[in-house]
Amino acid sequence: MSRLILIFVFFLGLWNCVFGQLIVDKGIYKANFSNTYHESNFVSYYLYKGGGNCSRASLHFINDDDRLQCATDADYSGSHYDKGHLANAEDFAFDCEKDELTFRYYNCLPQTANLNRGVWKRKETEIRKWSQTEKLYIICGGYFGNKKIGNIYVPSYCWKVVQSVTSKKVLFCGWFSNTAKATLEEISPPELEKKLKASIILLK
Repeated sequence: MSRLILIFVFFLGLWNCVFGQLIVDKGIYKANFSNTYHESNFVSYYLYKGGGNCSRASLHFINDDDRLQCATDADYSGSHYDKGHLANAEDFAFDCEKDELTFRYYNCLPQTANLNRGVWKRKETEIRKWSQTEKLYIICGGYFGNKKIGNIYVPSYCWKVVQSVTSKKVLFCGWFSNTAKATLEEISPPELEKKLKASIILLK
């Protein structure tokens, strides 16, 4: 490979690292990370017979990927925001190693307590029940405004889509306000795409 090509490849990689989307594949989920927002735009994963008894009492969020300009504990300190899982920890509590992999800063977003511990959690619990009889494809993420805590952006809204792997039917599509009194609006995937001003990739 010529020196010119090597230089081009280096700067292309640098450009993607700083401005582009970076894919993190943890095996159990994939994160589409933005170094602009210092957060993942979305995470996708499959879920079948989720749940289990692994203890998460000693687990804490980390970043294990040097490419990512992730959140840190300092960003959240004093912010009153929860570190809200995207790929839910309890979904993988049947395997403690997989459960631990969900504690990554690229697998969470700043969520109000009322969202993370309220309507978001209730929907996670309901979806986990669905997974006992049907394999699911889940994609969820955030829609960012200008609000920040520390160096990271706070989503104005969070969203989630659940699809049956077998029938390809969309079982749920939700738009959650990330506010002190969080709300859920159930919408269609086309309506979600209009809100996001972007396409979402579902199973065909």
